[in-house]
Amino acid sequence: MASEYTTTEYIQHHLTNATACMVDGEVAFNKACSEAGFWAVHVDTMAWSIGLGILFLYLFRRTAAKATTGVPSKGQAFVELVVDFVNDNVTSTFHGKSALIAPLALTIFVWVLLMNLMDLIPVDVIPSVSGWIGQVAFGMDPHDVYNKAVPTTDLNLTLALALGVFVLIIFYSIKMKGISGFAKELSLQPFNHWAFIPVNLVLELVTLFARPLSLALRLFGNLYASELIFILIATIGLWQLPLHFMWAVFHILVLPLQAFIFMMLTIVYLSLASEDH
Repeated sequence: MASEYTTTEYIQHHLTNATACMVDGEVAFNKACSEAGFWAVHVDTMAWSIGLGILFLYLFRRTAAKATTGVPSKGQAFVELVVDFVNDNVTSTFHGKSALIAPLALTIFVWVLLMNLMDLIPVDVIPSVSGWIGQVAFGMDPHDVYNKAVPTTDLNLTLALALGVFVLIIFYSIKMKGISGFAKELSLQPFNHWAFIPVNLVLELVTLFARPLSLALRLFGNLYASELIFILIATIGLWQLPLHFMWAVFHILVLPLQAFIFMMLTIVYLSLASEDH
């Protein structure tokens, strides 16, 4: 597929999301959405992330329904291993009491991991299949068919995940400390004197808003850079196979690590929010 484009066009095509928007009351796609801004939707990101989320729920629900107390199947043993791993980290990190944190941490870890693992699929497979379907079924030019299959390379998705965590941080802060306690935490730390309230607010608000921003940018930056390297490797033709294999093997470690970091930072932030000083 790389031979059909210049290197620049090839990279741009693989890094472009399939976009839908409303233009003059009608649904438009891709290039027609360049000025739609906030109201444009990345269809591929939505489809892959929701699909992988449903896959996660189906696999874990199916395993739970078939679980036995005897010798577990390989699937049950794997699920139990993941659940125990997440539960151990929640128990050792979250110092409050909440029935939400462990399921939330499990969902974040497995869902982000599944989305990250899409990065291991050869970069030409899904765009080529999507282009062929667009050409045969809808008479489209394959060059105008986009399908970026790694949702975590889309800043919109990582920001959405991080904003969800941010809402929970605010919720637990107010739940545990009350509105007045949360306001005092922002205005009277680290300098416990009324004269330093403006300084404290600046310091604490920057820290507060940096948490979701760092969550989103860390995951996005690592996965976007990884995908870009896979694409660059694909531009060299047949020689890409050994390089692709080595980079993929390296990412077998990196991709779970990024999901683990996102999960752990979420637990830590919620633990800090739940502490009543």
